[in-house]
Amino acid sequence: MNVENELLEKEEPVQATSQDTFKVVTEPESKNVLSIFAWLVVLFLVIILVFFGAFAVYQLLNNNIIHGISVKGIDVSGLSAADAKYQLDNYLKSQLPEEITLKHGDFESTISTSQMNIAFDTKSATNLAFSIGRDGGFFENTFHILNTLFSPVSIEPSVTLSEGLLKKHLEDLSSQFPDCVIQSSYYIEDNELLITSGKEGAVVDVEQTINAIKKAVSNFSVQNSPVEIIVKTAQPDDIDVEKIYNEVHKDPVDAYYTKDPFEVHPSENGIDFKISLEEAKALIASEKKDEYSIPLNIITPNVTTNMIGTEAFPDLLSTFSTKYAVSNRNRTTNLILAANKINGTVLMPGETFSYNKVVGERTISAGYKEAPIYVSGQVVDGLGGGICQITSTLYNAVVYANLEVTQRTNHQFIPSYVTASRDATVVYGAIDFQFKNNRNYPIKLVCSVSGGVANFKIFGLKQDDDYKVEISSYQTGRSSNAIYSEAYKILKRDGKVVRTELLSKDTYKIH
Repeated sequence: MNVENELLEKEEPVQATSQDTFKVVTEPESKNVLSIFAWLVVLFLVIILVFFGAFAVYQLLNNNIIHGISVKGIDVSGLSAADAKYQLDNYLKSQLPEEITLKHGDFESTISTSQMNIAFDTKSATNLAFSIGRDGGFFENTFHILNTLFSPVSIEPSVTLSEGLLKKHLEDLSSQFPDCVIQSSYYIEDNELLITSGKEGAVVDVEQTINAIKKAVSNFSVQNSPVEIIVKTAQPDDIDVEKIYNEVHKDPVDAYYTKDPFEVHPSENGIDFKISLEEAKALIASEKKDEYSIPLNIITPNVTTNMIGTEAFPDLLSTFSTKYAVSNRNRTTNLILAANKINGTVLMPGETFSYNKVVGERTISAGYKEAPIYVSGQVVDGLGGGICQITSTLYNAVVYANLEVTQRTNHQFIPSYVTASRDATVVYGAIDFQFKNNRNYPIKLVCSVSGGVANFKIFGLKQDDDYKVEISSYQTGRSSNAIYSEAYKILKRDGKVVRTELLSKDTYKIH
């Protein structure tokens, strides 16, 4: 026992000594490894900081845009603000079309990008790009400079345009839509004022559409696709009866003329409501209708324009006559009735004469008689037969006065009272004869039917640039069932031909 205990006691110190020796050896080695690693990390960080610091200082001293900046997808790093703007302007100009198409349903319209000054604000964008890393303190700028190395910055330039011009253009488009707002309107027919109600429709939402145009320009979609016009529904204005009354109501004005200089002041009919204004308002408000009718009083002046004597029209501009058979009393009666309707008519400058409107419908109640007329290639008796002789006589007087013929049709057959291409036919409600007073002074038509002669005289005021007019007409061909002819107006001055104008090319049936 004692021997064993002694051996055990002797062994314990040896074990303890062995452990102590291990600890002394391993702790310094571990500390050395950690120290070396720490120095390497510090050294690496110092190198990184020195590198980035040097890079930041370089960028701070650099006069160009820092690394990692783009405008509208174009890399502008290392460029001056001026060079960046130049490159951007050229690129974006190529992306902007000359015109932008606007669309609403089937309606399309275009606007000019240059006229509306549509452009990208590249100046502000490049100035912003240049300011990054420059407009703060040293550490803030350094942060931005280093940050752009890992997180590039993309700048979107704003779209600029002349909003005043664009607004006006868009507002005008509203009235061109197929489904536009229809405002109430009115017109006078005989002795009635007819008011039509308005209808709701689409109008341009100007602000929203401008934003849509800017967005489409910004993403370059305007090159191949139209911009959809944003619309909203609008109601027509309420019918303003009082405003209409003020526009319609007027007192009659007598016609008069002056001699020095010669000037004709035409008469004007007076117009007034037959009912009171309050009754008219109540009529409109009582029921919603598509059309309203307000009776009118038409007040004739004491002196109408046609009452002014020929002394107000000092110069005879033209005259033309045709002959008729006095033995045919019915036909003569028709000639006289038509001539009396036209006789004394005054046309102001720019005014158009309509034969059917002035003469009116040829009816029994108007006194017209049965006389020969052409119907479907046959000569038969018809109401008002013969009045085309008055039309043809007037037509020739109009041509000789060098007035502007706006509507004229030849007969089926060549009439007996004028040669081919010198006639003009009328059919009430279907064929009219019309001409315009294209002179600077009013003209007066004087017509007479007597003793077998129908005559027209056109009076007015001669002008220094007036021509002497001649008419040349002749047959140009003939077939088994047709005759072809032409007529020309020859304008002369001082006996010399100045110009020759074609009046008509006509085809007639053969009797």
